[in-house]
Amino acid sequence: MPATSKAQQKAAGAALSAKRGETKTSELKGASKGMYKSMSEKQLEEFAETKRKGLPEKKSKH
Repeated sequence: MPATSKAQQKAAGAALSAKRGETKTSELKGASKGMYKSMSEKQLEEFAETKRKGLPEKKSKH
């Protein structure tokens, strides 16, 4: 499932980096911390690899 916004894509990338041990989990904040805890590495890869072109900065609440 692709990310629906640039913010979501960036958060998934940060969480994926922590899952792989490339960054410390203590550096995660907000959505990336929740994603780290609740999603598998495969799911995070799918979100993080989404192309950013054409995505809104943030997901609308509608």
